[in-house]
Amino acid sequence: MNISELQQYVRDFSEAKGFDKSTIEQRMLYLMTELGELSKEVLSVSFHPDREQSENLGHEMFDIVWNVMDLANKLDIDLNQAFQAKMAINDKRSWGK
Repeated sequence: MNISELQQYVRDFSEAKGFDKSTIEQRMLYLMTELGELSKEVLSVSFHPDREQSENLGHEMFDIVWNVMDLANKLDIDLNQAFQAKMAINDKRSWGK
């Protein structure tokens, strides 16, 4: 699945489940909540490196990407185009190596 397909999946799922009714402010708060949940999972792994990594890490990452895509849909941003444009900018940048 590519970025455009995933963004369309999020749009369709949001409409089917009624998530499309949330505001951009609400979606941003959901995104921040998911970032906090991922932070908790990452810290757990860092404090217990010998413990097997939880599949929750991947689930929390999915939730973050999903919320970003839903926010992009609400703001009419085509993430595939945005990624291509930003990659072109980054190709010309240097980070002081």
